[in-house]
Order: sequence, then C-alpha cells, then structure tokens
Amino acid sequence: MHLFSPLALRDVTLRNRIVVSPMCQYSSDDGFANDWHLVHLGQFAVGGAAMVITEATAVTAQGRISPQDLGLWKDEHIDMLARIGRFVEAHGAVFGTQLAHAGRKASTGRPWEGGGPVGVDRGGWTHLAAPSALPFDTHYQTPDALDQPGIARVVASFRASAERALAAGMRVIELHAAHGYLLHQFLSPLSNVRTDRYGGSFENRVRLTLEVVTAVREVWPERLPLLVRLSVTDWRDGGWTPDESVALVGRLGALGVDAVDCSSAGVVPRVEIPVGPGYHAAFAARIRRETGVRTCAVGLITDSAQADTIVRSEQADLVVMARELLRRPHWPLQAAHELGREAPWAPQYERAKPK
Repeated sequence: MHLFSPLALRDVTLRNRIVVSPMCQYSSDDGFANDWHLVHLGQFAVGGAAMVITEATAVTAQGRISPQDLGLWKDEHIDMLARIGRFVEAHGAVFGTQLAHAGRKASTGRPWEGGGPVGVDRGGWTHLAAPSALPFDTHYQTPDALDQPGIARVVASFRASAERALAAGMRVIELHAAHGYLLHQFLSPLSNVRTDRYGGSFENRVRLTLEVVTAVREVWPERLPLLVRLSVTDWRDGGWTPDESVALVGRLGALGVDAVDCSSAGVVPRVEIPVGPGYHAAFAARIRRETGVRTCAVGLITDSAQADTIVRSEQADLVVMARELLRRPHWPLQAAHELGREAPWAPQYERAKPK
C-alpha cells in the first residue's frame, strides 16, 4: 500500500490516495456554481488527484458560511455542478461534494473583505440556527436554539441535498461535522448546553449527526461511498475529545460511513493548536486502528515522501490536501515522478512530463 495504490470504496475505485480537500471559494451568487468553480475544481482532476470534493456546500440558504457559498438547497443548482462533474470525471477523478450547514457560524464575510459576521446590508441574514442560544464569539449574532421541528428540517435538508448530489452525477458525499459548524456544534459541550434528547450525554449530543447520516444513507445508493469530516478534538478542556470521536466513528461505520476525514477544532475561537506537518495524522491512525473504519489525514501535508509515509505506515488510507494544491494543482503528477510511480498525464500536457 502506497500513495499511488488504487483504493476501492464500495463500487468506486480511486486511482490513488490523494483527495482534494473542500476549500471555500466565496464566489457563488445565490448558491450557484459558475465558471470559477469549473476551472478551480477541474484543474485538480487534470493534475492527477483521485477525488475532487467541492467546497462546503450549503443544504439551506440559512446554512451558508457566507452569502457567496456554494449550495445544493434547490434543484436549480444541479445543472452547473453536473457540468463540472462531467469534466472532473472525464479526466479520471471522482467528483463529490461536502454537504454542510454552518449553524451559528453562518452569515460571515469573505476573508479578503475582512471576514467576521455580516449584516443584511452586506447580504447576510438573521435567525441563525444552533443547538443552543450561544454566539460563536462576542461580536457574532446570538443564534436561535433549534426546536424539534427545526432539527427535523435540518435532517430533511441534508437528505434532499444528497438526492440533488446524486442527480448531479456525484459519486461521493462528505458530511461536514467539523470546524465548528452545525453538526459539530451539537457534538461539543462547549456549544451544546441543551437538556433535551439532543444535549447533555454523549448519546444525546451525537444524535443529530447519526440521524443525518441515516437519512442520507437512505437516499445515497449502496454502491457509492459516504464520508464524514470530523473535528477529532476541540483542543479545549470541557470540549469534544478524541475518545468521543473514536466512540462516534464506531457508530458511523455501522451506519454505512466508509471513511472519516480527521481534522480538529473550530467550535470556539482562540484555541491553541499544536500545528505542524501532518498534525492530524495521529488522530487518523488512532481512529483507523480502534474502529476499523478507513480514515483520511489532513493538515500541512505538502511533501510527496511525507504523504507516501502516511499511507505506507497505515496512519490513514487517504491524504487530503488543500493549500499545497492551490499552490501546485499538478502536485500529484510531480509526486508520482518523485516517488518513481506512474500517473496519467493529460495528452495536452504530455510534453511537460519529467523524463
């Protein structure tokens, strides 16, 4: 097993172990994909990645991180995503989406415009949804605590968006339960102080994530893989822990989740994270070892030998890359050359292949 070994996930075979991480582009109008997304995502397929996943794609308009986020909350979003998928798949990669709801971290500005919460005057909105009426930070809106019908609508929205992903020809879905967004907000005691069946105990806090997975699996074909991105730890006393992540992943595997994308943090601000090359790989290794569920490692993976070692040493089954692929969209082709492996070049670029 190495970085360029194929990997079968249900009936989908990846040509190698390199995954393009969901990366917000803040470039949509009313949730629609456009030519920017076609070029942005398409370049990674030409560059040799095995799986190309869209940015966090909102299941409701209210659930967008920013007013410019991609969406799959209505049928009209399908056509352009299908066009992008045809290009990605034609160049040998598997196309998928990350379905997300931002919860109390919704209605924020684009990073190059200052980020932070934005009001209605800048395209934002009010009445953010969350497990509890606790703002993310002092200058953020205080969200509305979801009632039982509201929670049911969230589950239904994930399910409906999964059906649209299928209609768009996607072959993988990742559910976003990390980085302080809605599902993570329910998991963490730092953001969830409910006293009903969705709060308090571990069993209650994981309930919404399990319900979303179940609802999506009901409409997502058995032949296609389902992933979950998880913040394995909050890096804060009293928060979500690696032990809880292991326990949750065991349940996710039993419900039909094929791999867990292991990240961390995001549910509260100003957290000290021991960042370093491949700093989530140890979490991926532990979850893989203790649950038997495949894992993905993400976080400062930039070097071909480093990525290959993560796979060879069975820390993770897949490496998920973000910023390094923005810098070098053809990184997989260069990595194959450095590691003495074969990777298919587009014929238009064949003349540039290293000898």
